[in-house]
Amino acid sequence: MVSVLIVNWNTRDLLRRCLASIEAYPPQRAYEVVVVDNASNDGSAESVAREFPWAKTLALTVNTGYARGNNTAFAQASGSYLLTLNPDTEFTDATLETSVQTLEANPRFGSLAVRLVGPDGHTQRSVRGFPTLAGLLGAATGLDRLFPRGPLGSYSLPRFDYGVEGPAPQPMGSFLLFRRSALETVGDPRKPFDEQFPIFFNEVDLLYRLQRAGWPCLYTPTGQVLHHHGASTRQVRPAMVWESHESLIRYLRKHGGPGTRLALPCVALAVRAAALVRARGVHAGFRPERDDL
Repeated sequence: MVSVLIVNWNTRDLLRRCLASIEAYPPQRAYEVVVVDNASNDGSAESVAREFPWAKTLALTVNTGYARGNNTAFAQASGSYLLTLNPDTEFTDATLETSVQTLEANPRFGSLAVRLVGPDGHTQRSVRGFPTLAGLLGAATGLDRLFPRGPLGSYSLPRFDYGVEGPAPQPMGSFLLFRRSALETVGDPRKPFDEQFPIFFNEVDLLYRLQRAGWPCLYTPTGQVLHHHGASTRQVRPAMVWESHESLIRYLRKHGGPGTRLALPCVALAVRAAALVRARGVHAGFRPERDDL
């Protein structure tokens, strides 16, 4: 079985299109769809229950964030393969089935990502390396373009070839297919996401832990999904800018080596300064609430 797990917040119409596309292009095997609605105020949960009764809908009473929302969905899932899918995606062909087949045919990989295509038809740059101080410096200064194959290009991966199948350190979490047996090697597969990363970097953290455990991620261009990108986060952009930067600091604190931890106070200052400029002010970021479910 494959379990499709969707966390939604105020993207009712896109969610409806996403679910309709799963119905139009279902996998050729048993599957289930679990939708966790994070206290949307646009009628998302009611719409899904009415129009897609075959999907299991969990309507939370407060917004718990993306990581805990996914953990709630994982706790309900029974598939050997588990797909985290954003509600702003749509299938246009049999990618759901072929993705599972590709992961089955590559047993040394713990997860799989596909090509993300924007509404304009162009392939989105959706794969990065794991954050390092050198890689972040390269991305911030543009030196990654001058030295794309060295440490300065290790985060932005400017030379990543989206037309070739191969390992991909950390693809965007909009479509990530996980092997349950791989998740079991890094913790509880019913709660794989670290909730200290409520919105951003939770999939980066999980993919990094999987890679360290010997389960890298595979990217394949043979499958693709339409991706509208950021439909939820753009609704509260300043807060999300701050949350993404704070989550980067948390990631470096958790996974950085001795040199990174030594430099972290200065790095954190620079990261927060960048957030101040991008958000045009100071914001608290995201503060998840607890749900009674």
